[in-house]
Amino acid sequence: MSTLAHPTVTAARQAESISASELDRFPYADRPTPPAPRWEGAENDLARVGRKTTSSRGRGLHGQLVQQLGQMIVSGDLGADRPLVPEEIGQRFEVSRTVVRESLRVLEAKGLVSARPNVGTRVRPVSDWNLLDPDIIEWRAFGPQRDEQRRELFELRWAIEPLAARLAAGHGREDVQHRLVELTEIMGQAGNQGDLVSYSRADAELHGLVLQMAGNRMLEHLSGIVAGALQVSGGSGTTCERPSESAVSLHARLVDALGTGDGTAAEAAVRALLTVHPDIEHAVPAPREH
Repeated sequence: MSTLAHPTVTAARQAESISASELDRFPYADRPTPPAPRWEGAENDLARVGRKTTSSRGRGLHGQLVQQLGQMIVSGDLGADRPLVPEEIGQRFEVSRTVVRESLRVLEAKGLVSARPNVGTRVRPVSDWNLLDPDIIEWRAFGPQRDEQRRELFELRWAIEPLAARLAAGHGREDVQHRLVELTEIMGQAGNQGDLVSYSRADAELHGLVLQMAGNRMLEHLSGIVAGALQVSGGSGTTCERPSESAVSLHARLVDALGTGDGTAAEAAVRALLTVHPDIEHAVPAPREH
């Protein structure tokens, strides 16, 4: 029986020269191409949030195979302990053994598969996945587990961002504080124009910078993950309140508190931002049965 038999699987390659943009597709997700963002942020050191990732985007056939297999694993199409036969993968997707081998190594680094002598390569259970990996966050956000991913991201933010804001107050460099002010202005303008793409990008960068300013290297490590996840996940429970005057005002209040060193006010502003979620039944995380 084929280990990759699935009705939605298509060949990942029509020709060696196929472009990365054509390959960059999610077979099971409805993802219309967003309009070109009107983004005013410069690509500088302050804007580079979460660059140190294991993302496989834009790497041709190798990246596409990682995307295809990763999506299938995360969506449950390839369940735990399912064997993955390299020869069969190569035939199915019409790629070389080298591409298959490199792709499986990437998936192994993400905790999705394991390769053992005399056992072969098998899909690992969810408990072994690196759930903070940007690719896995993205695959979950646009797959069957989208609601669970968004809830978990929101709960992660609720746990770390108020503390980060308290720690960051008064500790940012002048250029960082200037960038935060600039981001609130971008959010205000984007909100007025209905530009949700620019709004969400500014929102993501702002919250990532707050985590970076906290002076805690572990929180700083999470900044790129949170900021990146905010952009790919979208929707309820991930971004702050939908673009509105009150949302922009709360972000401005947060930035002011950071600039004046008022940790209590900064923490309160973040909690206020994370509390209003129209599409979430319980905005504040509460105990639940497991």
